[in-house]
Amino acid sequence: MPLTPQATPTTYWLEHAWLGTHVEPGVTVDVRDGRIAAVRTGADAPPPGAVTLRGLTLPGLANAHSHAFHRALRGTVQVGSGTFWTWREVMYKVAARLTPDSYYALARAVYAEMALAGITCVGEFHYLHHAPGGTRYDDPNAMGEALIAAAADAGIRITLLDTAYLSAGFGAPPEQHQLRFSDGTADAWAQRADALKDGREHARIGAAIHSVRAVPADQLSTVAHWAQERRAPLHVHLSEQTAENDACHEAHGRTPTRLLADHGALGPRTTAVHATHLTDEDIALLGGAGTGVCMCPTTERDLADGIGPATRLQGHGSPLSLGSDSHAVIDLLEEARAMELDERLRSRTRGHWTAAALLRAATADGHAALGWDDAGAIETGALADLTTIALDSVRTAGPPPRLGAETAVFAASAADVRHTVVGGRQIVRDGVHTLLPDVPAALAASIAAVSG
Repeated sequence: MPLTPQATPTTYWLEHAWLGTHVEPGVTVDVRDGRIAAVRTGADAPPPGAVTLRGLTLPGLANAHSHAFHRALRGTVQVGSGTFWTWREVMYKVAARLTPDSYYALARAVYAEMALAGITCVGEFHYLHHAPGGTRYDDPNAMGEALIAAAADAGIRITLLDTAYLSAGFGAPPEQHQLRFSDGTADAWAQRADALKDGREHARIGAAIHSVRAVPADQLSTVAHWAQERRAPLHVHLSEQTAENDACHEAHGRTPTRLLADHGALGPRTTAVHATHLTDEDIALLGGAGTGVCMCPTTERDLADGIGPATRLQGHGSPLSLGSDSHAVIDLLEEARAMELDERLRSRTRGHWTAAALLRAATADGHAALGWDDAGAIETGALADLTTIALDSVRTAGPPPRLGAETAVFAASAADVRHTVVGGRQIVRDGVHTLLPDVPAALAASIAAVSG
């Protein structure tokens, strides 16, 4: 397995390291059994035998919300205009063509693209469970296992957020193109999800409620209880569209957030994705329960969804994480930058988050949202997952290294990622993926295989 820790200890010398509050020059990191065994500052030069990482090294980035097969839509869904709902019809057509083998190939290439972007862990919001028409594969989790294998072979960690998707909308039976998403009932979903093996080195299992429109209200608690019993992450698309809010009011006389709260689905291990159109009460409910919120600005702007109330959510107690969602681009630095800049456009004021706070959303808080509390920091005992950003590219050259965090968030892009280390192993070296050297070719071939 690519993530098996190295048998012998390794030392990395970080030319500059972001240590959570500041940039420190000359840091050595000792790695043993895939974890950071020691962090030492004041090393002006690499010690003998150390691997040199020049630039600014951050903890590995966590992509807290992904639909891997949406990567095949890039470019296609940017033609012309349309709405979220017309975009969804194009998405269904791609979903209908996927098999376990083609999904593995596509996801491996997408996860390799993530590694090139400095992402060391992904939360895969997975609802493409069965064959077209809803027939189960011989292994009912063949599609989920394909994703887990793809992450391993791309060298990154994954939290498979196995998703309950049972209805076309507030109790309506699934439409034809949704049949392969549905297990019929939440109990049947739980039985299938139980068969997924947890505790693998690179993979953890969580749960997801696709949305309140896709899981009937009387079955929400079944999914929430499954996650609570296992102390697993629980994610849910929440109030991404005003149409969802309106339909929920019509069906239940309350907001989607209140509906989730009434069925025990909120709490500190729950992450609401998007949370774009919320009432004051919704914000208080989410924050009061310690429910996290994953913002996906590049998708939210691509689909014209709107700008979520991220500052107010955080102020009420909701930790923030970041995701690339539909993969209009795969760039966690852009997601972090966009969260701040979108808020500036809405409020016409600057400085809602510091660069350090935005990096925390992209690292420690993202990992926590995915159940990897032992990742996201350069400190003793943490998983040895690192991302190094060049400070000498055309985008990053000029500012002093002490402003590396600001440079990374407000100027750098995924193209500036020079090295990615996962579990002490160098997965990206000098901008080249060590396990899949030609990622563009892998993307092109796997996308062509599922495109019409």
